[in-house]
Amino acid sequence: MELWALDPKLMELSYGRAIFGDRYAADPKECADLLDEAVSVMQERAARFAGVQCSHVPTVDDPFVLVIVDEVAFLTAYQSDKGLRQRITAALATLTTQGRAVGIGVLAALQDPRKEVMNIRNLFPDKIALRLDESEQVDMVLGDGARDRGALADHISPIPEQGAGVGYVRLETSPDPIRVRAAYVSDEDIRHMVRDHLIERAA
Repeated sequence: MELWALDPKLMELSYGRAIFGDRYAADPKECADLLDEAVSVMQERAARFAGVQCSHVPTVDDPFVLVIVDEVAFLTAYQSDKGLRQRITAALATLTTQGRAVGIGVLAALQDPRKEVMNIRNLFPDKIALRLDESEQVDMVLGDGARDRGALADHISPIPEQGAGVGYVRLETSPDPIRVRAAYVSDEDIRHMVRDHLIERAA
């Protein structure tokens, strides 16, 4: 697997920057360039796979690529440069509609679930909701009826010891949300992960 990271906040993902190597971008223009590169990889694979295979099997030469976008709204809705905003939105729409068949996925995170902030959110088939402020936001994130089916993301405690890492997942294959809790990964854990990765790559 290859991890590509777009990190306009320069916060969480920057801790693991060494893992991403040259597949890391923070500046909006660099983020747009990296997304365009992912689209090029997708199109090249699609040309090779056409008439040969209709689904992706990861290999060393064609690994699964996961493009991680932290705070995607900063690159789309809040991006002041109209040209960059259009490039980024178009690349994300292309990857989310055509990438899966050739082994390219997109994981995007944002804080504001309103439609005008993320107008391509319906192109993400699997959705995760962490703590939300209002009950109406649950269906915005997870889809109509998710809260009635038990996704009480607006009831997750703001107290870190109780609510940190708690969320609800709704997969494309099922309308029923599942309550989950992610393990806590400290900054030091990430540093150790980076160190081990660099040691393994050098070996």
